[in-house]
Order: sequence, then C-alpha cells, then structure tokens
Amino acid sequence: MRIIQFTDRQEKIIDIVKENEPVTSETIAQKLKLTRATLRPDLSILTMMGILDARPKVGYFYSGKSSLDFLSEKIKEIKVSEVKSMPVVVEEETTVYDAIVTLFLEDTGTIFVTSNGFLTGVVSRKDFLKSAIGGIDINKMPVGVIMTRMPNIVVTKEEESVLEAAQKIIDHQVDNLPIVEDIEIEKDKIEYKVIGRISKTNITRLFVDLGNAE
Repeated sequence: MRIIQFTDRQEKIIDIVKENEPVTSETIAQKLKLTRATLRPDLSILTMMGILDARPKVGYFYSGKSSLDFLSEKIKEIKVSEVKSMPVVVEEETTVYDAIVTLFLEDTGTIFVTSNGFLTGVVSRKDFLKSAIGGIDINKMPVGVIMTRMPNIVVTKEEESVLEAAQKIIDHQVDNLPIVEDIEIEKDKIEYKVIGRISKTNITRLFVDLGNAE
C-alpha cells in the first residue's frame, strides 16, 4: 500500500506550524514568500488529512497525526455496507455438482447455503475438493450434507466496521463472511437472512483505493 507523500511545500508548511503554533495562514504565507491563495489548497489537504488542526480566529496547530494514522482512522470509519458485494447462495437441496458449477460460474471461493430463505451453512472450495476425493456421487449428494452448519459460521453485519470484519476473516481463517440481517421468526428465536458478502478481495480493493487516494 502506498503511503501518502507530501510535497516539499507541504513539508515546509508542517515545519512552520510545528515551530510557531498557533500560526495564521497569513504568517505561513509570509514565511514562504507566497500568497495565501497559493497556500489554500495545501492547507486544505493537510487539514482534511488530520495533519493540521485549523481553529477559527486562532490559526493552525500541528495535530501530530501521520498519514498512517489517517489511513487507520479511515478504515475504522468505513462500514461493511460500503464495500459489500452480492452473495452467492444455493439451497440445501442443491446437488454438490450444481453447487460446484455455481462456484465456478460466479468465480467465488465460498457459497452460502440457505433453507426457507435463511442461512443454514457455508461451503468452500476445500469442502468440494474433499467431497470429490472422498468418492461421493456429486450428482446425487445434496450440498447440505458437506457444508459447515450453523452455529459454526462466522457472520458480520452491515453496521460493523471493515476492520472488525477483516479481523474475523483472519481469526477464523476464512475467505468470505456472509453479511446478515437478523429476522425474528418467533419470540427469542432469530434467523439470519443473507444480504451480502465481504471477502478478502473486497478488503484488498479498499486498501488499494485508500493507498491511491490523492
């Protein structure tokens, strides 16, 4: 991931603020022998990134935050709902063969399995490979037989942060997490409706976008 690089002028602005805080934009401009209008874009960028703190009628302060701090805070702020993708779902009665076809057609590593519209299991490439090696009749065996069942499934919610979801993926050594919505079907009984997925690819893409942000 590429860390945000400051221009020479931005580095000089940071040094001036560190040595003279609080300092006005007019003073910074005088020290650099530039106009305030010329500095305005740089000051806006440094303030937006959290490197500088601007206080009306007082001036600029150095906040002490680095570009890594900025990226860390951004990741904590981004919710799962902002990076989710469509889930790949089959019913428990789907044959292993048909599920494998779906896996390759959708180019995914994990399929979520449902019954009556609610999440009941997860099946991965490894599960399919084990089944094929085991010599089962994949044209007749339902995917529900080989899947990992609830409650042994790690899920995430739309309101969770991407950082929380990424931690779950690492801790449980999985490629995808189902994004679920709680549905109360009767008192004190909650089922999960699958509304999306978040994968290692989603998270990697987010890091690349943040790293390339200007």
